[in-house]
Amino acid sequence: MTTDAGSLHCPNCGAAVRGESGRCPYCQARLATVSCPSCFALMFEGARYCQRCGAARTRSEQDDTDVACPGCRELLRRVAVGGAAMLECGACDGLWIDAEVFEKVCADREAQTAVLHRFASGPRESHTVRVQYRPCPRCHKLMNRVNFGKLSGAVVDVCKGHGTFLDAGELHQIVTFIVQGGLERARDREKEELRDERRKLAAEQRKASREHGRHGGEPAGSGSSGFDDLMDLLRGS
Repeated sequence: MTTDAGSLHCPNCGAAVRGESGRCPYCQARLATVSCPSCFALMFEGARYCQRCGAARTRSEQDDTDVACPGCRELLRRVAVGGAAMLECGACDGLWIDAEVFEKVCADREAQTAVLHRFASGPRESHTVRVQYRPCPRCHKLMNRVNFGKLSGAVVDVCKGHGTFLDAGELHQIVTFIVQGGLERARDREKEELRDERRKLAAEQRKASREHGRHGGEPAGSGSSGFDDLMDLLRGS
């Protein structure tokens, strides 16, 4: 049975819900929504086609796995969103994405369109959350916590060799950050920080040269190989 993509009512109890809601606020039924790859309209998971433009849905659930969720330890299920295969937790809405798939989502506009609204969530609570380091579901080693792009505010769990685990809403947050030019802003910020570091090193080198000239001693530059090496590294970058 399919649902009316334009109604945005809970298919379980019929209550009106917001499109970005992950669950019904009344019966707590899961409200899986997908974003139309053509017009961005929200569609409930049961809808085969976008009511606004007629485009086919881009999400399909596959089978369960024996892979434990890094967040709550429940078993993950395989899902496909657009052309991106992921593992999703039905209990906490966490999401595991293999490294090559995550790179595709970050680089490919069509993949971003497919996930832009599907993994949205409501506003987060402002209380302090205890930091936990979670195990990679592939190698079981503890993952690193990384603020994606240094500016996005989405702190995700990353295993460099295997993939990324995202809590509910973080994939939407990351894709929105990318679509709004966040990666370009992050690169500009890194370039500016590098220029500042170069200026500081050059000023320190000039100061050291003046000190050598004022007090005698070794000629300027003869004892500053560390500065020279670091400057060469920065120039090469």
